[in-house]
Amino acid sequence: MEEFDSSRSELDEWLRAHALTSEARRTARTFVWHAGDLNVIAYYSLTAHLLQRADLPSAIGRDGPRQIPAVLLARLALDRSLHGLGLGGALLADALRRIVTATQTVAARFVTVDAIDDTAAHFYEHHGFRRIPDSLRLVQKLADIAAALES
Repeated sequence: MEEFDSSRSELDEWLRAHALTSEARRTARTFVWHAGDLNVIAYYSLTAHLLQRADLPSAIGRDGPRQIPAVLLARLALDRSLHGLGLGGALLADALRRIVTATQTVAARFVTVDAIDDTAAHFYEHHGFRRIPDSLRLVQKLADIAAALES
């Protein structure tokens, strides 16, 4: 983990300093991709979350309960040596497949992510997430994700 460099120090430091603690406390699950020599080359973290219907655009949140269960994609990072190779989308797809499988047991209606910046927000929008106006929070319905992964 020490050699992992996503080009975002806050993501690198979270992996080194907090991933194991979060796992032990059961507040986030972190999944890593590694090279054959066990060097971490990518990771993502998932946790349970609640969205407030009032915080969602009406087109997304209408007819839902006041609090809507979701899965938060809390972190997603790829080593900078792999940037530009299309692996970010593959890493995201891996996370989304895992979420869809988990929500066959524990219900959730959305996947949400708080993008670290506008570049990251555009990445998620490219992959079907919708931005909450005036924020870096994005959401996507799990039903849409499941349908896309099936096709």
